Formats: sequence, C-alpha cells, structure tokens
Amino acid sequence: MGLIDDQERIRAARFRFARDAAHFIARRARLREIVAARTGEAPDRLSFAHGPHGKPVLANGALHFSLSHSHGLIMLAIAPVEVGCDIERIDPDLEWQPLAERFFSPRERRALLDLPDAQARRAFFDCWSRKEAYVKAIGLGLSYPLDAFDVSVGREAHLRERTDWTLADAAPEDGYAGAVVTRNAS
Repeated sequence: MGLIDDQERIRAARFRFARDAAHFIARRARLREIVAARTGEAPDRLSFAHGPHGKPVLANGALHFSLSHSHGLIMLAIAPVEVGCDIERIDPDLEWQPLAERFFSPRERRALLDLPDAQARRAFFDCWSRKEAYVKAIGLGLSYPLDAFDVSVGREAHLRERTDWTLADAAPEDGYAGAVVTRNAS
C-alpha cells in the first residue's frame, strides 16, 4: 500500500469485501505508476483531486485520464485533452432490454430492436460502454442522463451530432465491450 495516499486508503477501507478493497488498491497503484511514467513524477508524490461529480483528476492538470474496470480487467485512457473510457464484460445472462428501455434514447432503442437477437446483446454493451465513456469524458458521470444523447449502435463507433468529441471502440479482448472518448483539440 506504499504507492497510494491516505485518501485512497480511506476509500479502500470502505469496501465491504477485502477482495474489492484489494482490487481498488491495485488499480490505484497501477494508475499512479502509469501516470508517473508519463509525467516524470514519483508515483507516491502524485496528487489527485475530484471534479464536482467525482471524476478523479491530476491536481496539477498536467494530463487527463480515465480509468474503468470490469471483471478483472482494467482500462486506462490518458490524453492531453478531456478523456473518458469504459469497459464492460458482455454478460450472457443480463436481461439488457429493460436497461435499454430505461437508459437509452428512442433512436438507440429502435436500432437495437432492428437487430437479430444474436447481435443485439453485443450492440447493447457496445452502446452502454460508448455512453459511459462519454459521460466520464465530460466529467458528469451518471449524473448526466444517458438518454440525453445518441451514440451509434452498430459496429462503427461515433457520437451523433457531437463534432467536438471523438469516440472509438476499444474492446481489449473477446467477451468485452469498450470505448474511449476524447475532446477534439481546438
């Protein structure tokens, strides 16, 4: 636990299960190692803050990052501009239709309904990871309604009507969906 700071130790202690605390500590330590390599700072000397909706940021603003995890995999995106990433394991048992009905825009729901069942599950997880990556990039997280904007549902990733952001798929391996969103440089 030498790499993490006191605030991270406090957060780790709040986890109900020791396994979850250990995973949190490992993710934060790895984040510090990678960010330190990019900034030239010592990992234990990095200072993090949180935006108004909880997004972690490097206190000196030297670079932007986003961290996501799902079932043992982590994804880290680092950029000179605002960035968000998300990774999701494609759960073969999840009843995704009620989630799409509740959280997706009408356009996205229609597009999912037009797909064969075999493709719709994958498309749901692609869509979900794209939406989460975007709300992380803008710093609002799930406080921003997921049905307030459209992402592509098909295999080609893009944000509809948002030319100031770039969206790319970033699935690390089979069985996962992933996405990265960055603000376009001015």
